[in-house]
Amino acid sequence: MKINSIVNKYLFKEMIPPFLICIIFFTFLFLMAKILLITNLVVNYNISLPKVILLLVYFVPYFLVFVVPMSVMMAVILTFLRLSSDNEIIALKTGGVSIYGLLPPVLMFCLIGYIVTFFLAVYGMPWGKTSIKRLTVDVATSNLELGLKERVFNDSFKDVMLYVNEINSKKGELIDVFVEDKRTENIISTVVAPRGVLISEKDKLVFRLRMFDGRINQVSIKNKSVNSISFETYDINLDLKSALADPKRKWSQKDEKEMTLSELRYYLINAKDKNSSYYDALIELHKKFSIPFACFVLGILALPLGTQLKSTGRSYGLVLSLAFFLFYYLLLSVGYVFVNTAYYPPVIGMWVPNIVIGSIGFYLLVRTAKDLPVRIFMLSDLLTYIKSHFARVN
Repeated sequence: MKINSIVNKYLFKEMIPPFLICIIFFTFLFLMAKILLITNLVVNYNISLPKVILLLVYFVPYFLVFVVPMSVMMAVILTFLRLSSDNEIIALKTGGVSIYGLLPPVLMFCLIGYIVTFFLAVYGMPWGKTSIKRLTVDVATSNLELGLKERVFNDSFKDVMLYVNEINSKKGELIDVFVEDKRTENIISTVVAPRGVLISEKDKLVFRLRMFDGRINQVSIKNKSVNSISFETYDINLDLKSALADPKRKWSQKDEKEMTLSELRYYLINAKDKNSSYYDALIELHKKFSIPFACFVLGILALPLGTQLKSTGRSYGLVLSLAFFLFYYLLLSVGYVFVNTAYYPPVIGMWVPNIVIGSIGFYLLVRTAKDLPVRIFMLSDLLTYIKSHFARVN
């Protein structure tokens, strides 16, 4: 019993370094995928460095929900690949420790990964999503004039087209302004002015575009008439809510990714119609449980793979881990698509990836415990062939 305790502690400690390395590496990799968005904010809105760092921090919980299960799998498979290559697995078997006897530290490691991922899914993701929305509004309301581009038609505002020939950032003025306003039914208003300024009303998420010494041309489609009016000062309200909000939702309504677990349950219980928003919320509810559970599924799968593939290097283990995780993510994406098309309920779509990967892991674990060979789609032979082919070419 004492030997098993020592082995368990040894295996658990061995899994920690590769896990931390994978967490850091993949989080950095996922954050780099957002570099275009950050570049756009820095260039167009002149966002400060502290806000850029905040934005990156807000993105982290969303990435970690997927990174943690993947890192758990990689940590387990890399640990057992090393133990197998150093013949430590054989030594443990000789000492009377079976493959099933190696499960406790793996399950404990998976349990910690599950708790962390569940906390991120329930609390971290809603916090990050809400914070990103709040920061976006803050940046947009503070620097809308910087987001406007010279000599580019801006159609971010509903039924309003805005064109500015030149922006004087020092004076905060817009030079040669053109506005096409279709917000009035059956009337198209075209406003041209040599000069304008933007006045912010942050509390109401509204900008007032004030133009000077211009002209308004109104075309009535219904009456087939045209009116032309000159003005000294003319204000147009630009509703920032229409530019930032999801068109399917009201501005005050939370997105399902912004809801906590209790808010999702409350919304589902009190929903009157089972529309697309209802099913999106139901999918999000099941994802908060199914994705963290992937830590167990992928971790158990990694154990037989790591012990069986001792003749391969760590790079092969990384490739194999990524392949299985991509397969898991593909099943999750397919499930999401079929749920949205009402082929089957969300509970099936969100849990099928765990069932499929878990079945494969259980099958391989049983074969490994019986000392039967494990061959994963002849991937090893394929990689060996590719390696020898390139060696001959070079």
